[in-house]
Amino acid sequence: MTDLVRPTFHGFEQIPLREYAERAYLDYSMYVVLDRALPFLGDGLKPVQRRIVYAMSELGLNAAAKPKKAARTVGDVIGKYHPHGDSACYEALVLMAQPFSFRYPLIEGQGNFGSSDDPKSFAAMRYTEAKLTPIAEVLLGELGQGTVDWSPNFDGTLEEPTWLPARLPHLLLNGTTGIAVGMATDVPPHQLNEVVTACIRLLDEPGASVRDLCEHVLGPDYPTSAEIITPRADLLRMYETGNGSVRARAVYTRENGNLVITALPHQVSPSKVMEQIAQQMRAKKLPWLEDLRDESDHQNPVRLVLVPRSNRVDAEVLMGHLFATTDLEKSFRVNLNVIGIDGRPRVRDLKAMLSEWLAFRIETVTRRLRHRLERVERRLHLLAGLLVAFLNLDEVIRIIRSEDEPKPVLMARFGLDEVQADYILETRLRQLARLEEMKIRGEEAELARERENLIATLGSKTKLRNLVKKELLADARKFGDERRSPLVERGAAQALAETDLTPSEPVTVVLSEKGWARAAKGHEIDPASLGYREGDTLRAFARGRSNQQVAFLDAGGRAYSALAHTLPSARGNGEPLTGRFAPPAGTAFIGVAFGEGESRQIVASSHGYGFVTRLENFFGRNKAGKALLSVPDGAEALPPVTVNGADDLTVAITSAGHLLAFPLGELPELDRGKGNKLIQIPPARLKSGDERVLAIASVRQGGELTLFCGQRKLTLTWKDLQSYLGSRAQRGHLLPRGFQRVDAIAAG
Repeated sequence: MTDLVRPTFHGFEQIPLREYAERAYLDYSMYVVLDRALPFLGDGLKPVQRRIVYAMSELGLNAAAKPKKAARTVGDVIGKYHPHGDSACYEALVLMAQPFSFRYPLIEGQGNFGSSDDPKSFAAMRYTEAKLTPIAEVLLGELGQGTVDWSPNFDGTLEEPTWLPARLPHLLLNGTTGIAVGMATDVPPHQLNEVVTACIRLLDEPGASVRDLCEHVLGPDYPTSAEIITPRADLLRMYETGNGSVRARAVYTRENGNLVITALPHQVSPSKVMEQIAQQMRAKKLPWLEDLRDESDHQNPVRLVLVPRSNRVDAEVLMGHLFATTDLEKSFRVNLNVIGIDGRPRVRDLKAMLSEWLAFRIETVTRRLRHRLERVERRLHLLAGLLVAFLNLDEVIRIIRSEDEPKPVLMARFGLDEVQADYILETRLRQLARLEEMKIRGEEAELARERENLIATLGSKTKLRNLVKKELLADARKFGDERRSPLVERGAAQALAETDLTPSEPVTVVLSEKGWARAAKGHEIDPASLGYREGDTLRAFARGRSNQQVAFLDAGGRAYSALAHTLPSARGNGEPLTGRFAPPAGTAFIGVAFGEGESRQIVASSHGYGFVTRLENFFGRNKAGKALLSVPDGAEALPPVTVNGADDLTVAITSAGHLLAFPLGELPELDRGKGNKLIQIPPARLKSGDERVLAIASVRQGGELTLFCGQRKLTLTWKDLQSYLGSRAQRGHLLPRGFQRVDAIAAG
């Protein structure tokens, strides 16, 4: 007979890695969601906050007590209920004590508990002291009245409350934020009176809609006085869906020509705002500001002073730009995702949240009343036995003195139960003798009336709701205050364009033959007199303002643009445009255009085709430029020419000495393209390259045109140009002998 092979147990369980990882991650996720990151709807607290508040109450640190070292509280919390890091626990304690973080702080701190400028600059817990604030009594007042379930602590040696019996919807009052696994919560704080009136409305009208409740809950109420500028419709939609955002904007006033910021959005650091503004000033993006000061102190927690350069600065425009570019205006995410009474996290709208909290509150009050009813009935039962003992005091004393076991004798003699007999025996004879029948009967009658009221309240939903309503109103009268964050509907702030922020100064942009560009201050400068790199000379120049865009045209007809004030100073040689832009390889820059975007330019190719276009058509953000002029094969673009007016004469000069002048109106105005023929060149000569257009010009009415031919120059007045006047696309007339080889032209 073969021996049976018995399986051996090695002291561990073997499971697939996939199953283990899935189970471990799920357990971790549930722990983070339920026991760390998300608050419970009933008391609005996360586990660490609840344990801190409960531990402080156990230490006797109520509002009337003397504060104790924060390290004492943290030690009790992590030693008895919350076995985690002391620094994280202390930070949670500090947060509940910061009036700029919590709308209704639960802890009163003594010592350095941080500042709005740096909330985490609080002192170590060995230096600070803390106790509970009066409003914490709203969370703890009914704790010992049978209102909560108790669960063992982490090592099973103590019990802690599963939740706190909040008399107010604390979750909405102070709000909370948290990031769990796969979900997050962002509940903004609210004003106590508004929330209480909404609860009462819901008690009176269970069918009230979110829109009805928003007649009372006007919007979030942060600890700061910054304005909430979110439109009313957006706030209503946020409360209806449980998701959305709230925009808060700083408040400022004008004092002696200065702009003084007196309130910042929630959790915005004044020093960070100062740095953001100073950074723009250093980058010369805020020419309207001359100085910036932080005058904040204990009396004025926020006082940032902005000094404009002059009284002509538009304060609203300036502040609008700062709102859009700094934390002076901030958006807060709203996600009403909390753990409900059923223990499950879910996003709720305002009505669902208040309805569920009211159900929690009614259940808490019911448990409190039942607990009280049990105690009243127990006391009445004891008083009944005590009254029997008093009426038969001599017999009771005789039984106690003479009997070895007086308890069963008393029970048999007077019809008492075990509880009553024990109570009589535990009462001192001296006290029993002092008792008076009237006192016993008076207490009995009072407790009987209380029992009737308790039974009536517990048996009537209406009376129960009225009791909840009465207690809500009492707490509102005791702890309610004024709204801090005013609701002001304002449009979204708009940042100013960079050109609006740049000082408008006259500049001359100079382009060299090798494609180097620079900007010289003023219009009086002679570009030819500037110094150039060896082997380089002047190619073109244009005059405009420093806050305007300047455009460059390459030989292939592509346009590029940049802000004039970003170009290097003319004190040096400038910078190569190939470093700023990315033109096709081997393509040279041939011209520059400058001025207002609505100004007109004539662009043309050396084959004699061109058109009129607005300067703004040159502008673009692409480093590779934008196609503006279609240049035929074998041709190249000519430098653009600025149009002075509608009565200008357009002049085209060929390399063979032909000049044609025709009215500007004969040229089409296009955004891009090849254009129409300006001057006639025989196709054979054009194809062979023997003749091409050398230059174009736009001569204003009464003006003149100067031709430079080697060392000689020829000036043609407006009257002289009439001799060359014709229609567009004609051949034109030959220039005088000796001036047929034109090197450059200048219109004046």
